[in-house]
Amino acid sequence: MKYKVKEYRLKAGLTQEELSAKSGVNRTTISALENGDEVNVSVKLLKKISKCLGVKISDIFC
Repeated sequence: MKYKVKEYRLKAGLTQEELSAKSGVNRTTISALENGDEVNVSVKLLKKISKCLGVKISDIFC
């Protein structure tokens, strides 16, 4: 599944490290999501990321 994490992260002016620190999600996981790598993610994890980016969970799906 593809995600728009990078698009929204860049719009927010955050690095992967900053998003990781703010969301509590490992930077490696954020990188994998951005690169389209196969990652097993929970709704809880996506909620953390989307909250930090100021978007709905559904917005980060391609």
